[in-house]
Parts: sequence; structure tokens; C-alpha cells
Amino acid sequence: MTEVLSGRRTATIVTRVRDRAASAPDAVAMRHKDFGIWQEVTWAGYWTHVELVAHALLALGVEPGDRVAVHAENRPEWLFADLGTVAVRGITVGLYPTSPPAEVAYLLADSGAKILIAEDQEQVDKALAVRDECPGLLRIVYLEPRGIRGRYHDPLLMSWPELLALGAEHRAEHPHAVARRMDEAAPDDVMTLVYTSGTTGPPKGVMLTVGNVEFAVGTLVLGGGFTSPPPSERDLTLSYLALCHVAERAFTVWFNAASGVQVNFAESIDTVQANLREVQPTILFGVPRIWEKILAQVNIRIDSASLLKRALTRFWLRVADRIGTTLVATGGRHTFWTRLLYALGWVFCYRALRERLGMRRVRYAASGAAPIAPEVLKFYMGIGIAMHEVYGMSENTAIATANRPGRVKLGTVGEPHDGIELKIDEATGEIMTRHPGNFAGYWGNPRATADVLDPDGWLHTGDVGEFVDATHVRITDRMKDIIITAGGKNVAPSEIENALKASPYLKEAIVVGDQRPYLVALIGIELDTVGEWARRRGISYTTYRDLSEKPETRELVRGIVDAVNDRFASVEQVKRFAFLPKELDHEDGELTATQKVKRSAIAKLFEELVEGMYRR
Repeated sequence: MTEVLSGRRTATIVTRVRDRAASAPDAVAMRHKDFGIWQEVTWAGYWTHVELVAHALLALGVEPGDRVAVHAENRPEWLFADLGTVAVRGITVGLYPTSPPAEVAYLLADSGAKILIAEDQEQVDKALAVRDECPGLLRIVYLEPRGIRGRYHDPLLMSWPELLALGAEHRAEHPHAVARRMDEAAPDDVMTLVYTSGTTGPPKGVMLTVGNVEFAVGTLVLGGGFTSPPPSERDLTLSYLALCHVAERAFTVWFNAASGVQVNFAESIDTVQANLREVQPTILFGVPRIWEKILAQVNIRIDSASLLKRALTRFWLRVADRIGTTLVATGGRHTFWTRLLYALGWVFCYRALRERLGMRRVRYAASGAAPIAPEVLKFYMGIGIAMHEVYGMSENTAIATANRPGRVKLGTVGEPHDGIELKIDEATGEIMTRHPGNFAGYWGNPRATADVLDPDGWLHTGDVGEFVDATHVRITDRMKDIIITAGGKNVAPSEIENALKASPYLKEAIVVGDQRPYLVALIGIELDTVGEWARRRGISYTTYRDLSEKPETRELVRGIVDAVNDRFASVEQVKRFAFLPKELDHEDGELTATQKVKRSAIAKLFEELVEGMYRR
């Protein structure tokens, strides 16, 4: 520890890491894999890297309020760059690793980023290709030298070791410079720009302040707003969702800094299952697509198992369904009989299943960022994973509601957090929040800010909801997504879509019908599970499109659609469906980086498919 603060004025995530490094320097803060071997970073090592990055940014001329962008997968350097930026009162801007060049150009230009931390040659190439559109960009720091070192001779480029060396040099010459900058931090300093997913237009930069994040830390982490008991040094998490998303930032950066939770970085999104099995985390957050994908993989494994093993597993999963049904009725609290059944199931099935899923030690699991089918959550509850749906958004620093342990109501996003105000507009049904976590506004867009943040401090979330039993909140849909049929009936498509996607055979379901006589759906199959289903039946296929066009596949999906229709009123039933000819992709502009469907883009791209369903 080379710096001594003259006196802390404002607590930040940086002061929390510095203090933990002082009190427990040798404890492990995070782990990551290098050449297949887990490497540890202690709290002392964490702080040293943050300090060096902060000094380097000062040497590069970063002033308070300047933006530093990070374009990388989840790894320790992401956190070093983030906290180093905050330490010098800069503003971190996260870019999704999957962002195509056009999106990179927009985000760098809109934020006016001065420095870019880029992971590898792929991300560097994106930035160099759009450099003329980003006149404020002064330096690109690359983390991985492969393909760059010795081949690229651009004055904009600097390697990560060169950045750290610059930081060490600056620290030697100005040992207290970072400490002085940290001392000047104020609660209203903008700490990060979290760009919205851009489902209906260009992404907007959500300005979150030091005060916003500290309120979130106090509510979600230290106050036990999610877990009970609150997270501690004994807990482990796996970081795998993009860190530019507010929920992953909370579960990775803020949980770690505030409570000492050990972060383990997945090697990639493709290795999450393997990394889960290695780490066996105690706290696990996922978006619906992750939970649905894992459930689909469970079904694939069961179907391909031996006859005896398949029969035994299906028996115990039927028992798990009974356990889940009881837990749904009791709010997640076990009865004598569910404990007994689960104890038996643990011996014969659940322990081995949870071990393979990487969830044997999970004491708290959460799903958020988008709606999820209750049936999916019930599956996890039935096999003993304490599953909770939570709700928040970038604009309120992820603070709105959460299902609490022992008070779970499936189909809702839980109760408002302590210390916040939440109401539902009587006329429109829109959910609104008011608390110190509400954001400072949209970067450079006061008009958009005024549209969602009223003079009384209420944030208009754009989500439509209702109270259940006067305690829990149920979200019915986004206001902009509500369908009004030609007959004047209001229909919330997300509930129908989630019911369809609860099937392990369906990956996408997009319900259409605004100003139309009836509802139709664009369906995307889950290639892995439908492919395995086809293989067992001797149905040959070559591509995704070929498989989806098989008559047998249409009959399979017709059965799923009919079963879901039975649960809804006639006006809410899907009368016809068509298969998407391809898997939706972020780079093709069909999905956001968080895997949300861009409805306007889909409507335009597949207009002929939709019109064909109404012409029949």
C-alpha cells in the first residue's frame, strides 16, 4: 500500500476495495483461468492494479468527468479499469463484447470516450475501423497482444503492461495524486454510463452517480435486499454476463467490493456450464435465457440416457414438481413432507443433478432483466435451488422489487425493497419508483430524461404492473409492447411468449397482432433440443432452417402452441404461427446485447412471414 488518504469524505466502491485490501490483504478477491489453471488475485493485488490504472489515467490526462470505455469479456482487468476510472473521478462506459462496429462507433462517439480498454485484436479492429467517427478517442489500450504486437504500429495503441508501467512511473513521481482525487469524490459524481438495450431506438446512456451506487450497495448488498443472510466473504459467485449490464455489475463488482464475495470469472459464455461445475457458486444470477437453456440441456441429457436412468430421473423430477408446487403455495417455505421427499430425492437424484449443473452449493439464485415463465422457476425450486425473481432497471440502479426468501410469490417480481417508494399509476398501470437510486438522467439527452423522470422525482419505468395480495408486484408487460387488437382488446404478449418459451423445444416466441383480427406468432426452435428429438426419431436434417421446415417439427410445435392456448382466453390465443428462418442474432440487429428481441427490427425483417399468416 503506497498511498495514504488524507481523510475519506465520500464512500465509493474504490474506498471499499482499498479498505478491504488494508484489512485482509492476503484473502482472495477474485479468480480467473489462465491456460486452464485457476489463478488467484488477492485484495492487496486487486488494490495495487486499481491504483496503477488510476495513476496511468492521470498520466494520460484523464480529468474528472472524462469517460473511459471498456470493451472486453468479464475478466479482472475489467474491474481494474472500472475502479481505476472511478478512483480518478472518471466515468466508466461499458461496451458489450458482441457489439458490431456500428454500435461501437455510436457508443464511443455518444459518450465522448477519451480512453478505450479493448480486449483483443477483434475489439481493437472495431475501434480502429470507426476512429474517424470518434474524434475524442485519444488512446486504445489492448489487453491481449496476440495479432497486435509487432503488426500494428498505430500511435493510438498501448499495451496493458505499458499502461501499468506508466502508472508505476506516475505513482513514483506523484505518490499522493490518486488519493487526492479520491478525496474529492462527491455523491453526485457520475460514476458510470450504462447504455440501455436500444430495443426501440438508439441506446441512451444512463448516468449513475456515486450516491446511486452507494444506495444500491446499502440496499442490495449490506442490507440483504436479495439474500438472507447478506452476502459475505464465504460466498462465491460466477461472473459471466456482460459487465456493462447493471445487474451483472451489481452481482460482480458491487457485491465483491462491499461484502468480500469472491468473484470467479467464467472463461467465456460458452463454458459457463463447465465453470459452474468447477466453482460451485453459492450466489448465482442469471437472465431468463440462461435458466431456460440449462433446463433445455437437462431435458437433452435425460432423453439420451439409458432406459433405467431415464425412468429413475423422470420419476424424481415428477417428485420435484410436487415439491415445487408445494413451495409455490407456501412462498418457498418447506413443509415436513417436502423436506422428507427432498431428502430422499437428494440421495437418488438431486445431489448428482445439482452437481452436474454446478449448483450444488447455491444458497440464493435470482432471475432478472426480463420476464420468465413460472414453470421454469418452479423446476429449480423443486430440485432444491432457492430461486427468486427480482426486478429493477438501469435507471433506478437495479432497485425496485425482489422476492424474499420465504416470501416468494411465483409469477411476481416480489416486494418493493425497504426504504424505497413504489407505486402503480391508477390510470395507466405504469410502475413508478422514487428513491436515492434513481438515476441522474440520460447522457446528453435532457428531453429523454424529462420523459421518464418527473419533477417530483418519480421514475416512470415503462413497465405495466399490478399488486398481488397488496404486497407483491406482477409485471404484465412493457407499455410500448401492449397489443391492441382490431376488436379493441388489450393483450400483454410477454405472458403468452413466456408460456411458449417454457417449452425446452422453443427458443424464441414473438407474438404479433396490433390492430389485427387475431394473434399470430413467429417461432424460433431450440436447435439442440429439437435436434436431439429429431435424431431419436430418425429424422435427418442439415441446417436450422431445414429442421424447422420438417412436417414433424411443425406438429411438435403445434402441440406446444395448442397446450399454451388452452390456458388463455380466446382473444389471447395464437391462431397461427410461422418459423423464423434463422436463429436471431445481436450482430444482425435482431437482438439487443442482452438477448432481448428488437420488435421493430423483427417486424420489418420478417414482414412477409407475418403478412402471410394473415393472408391464409
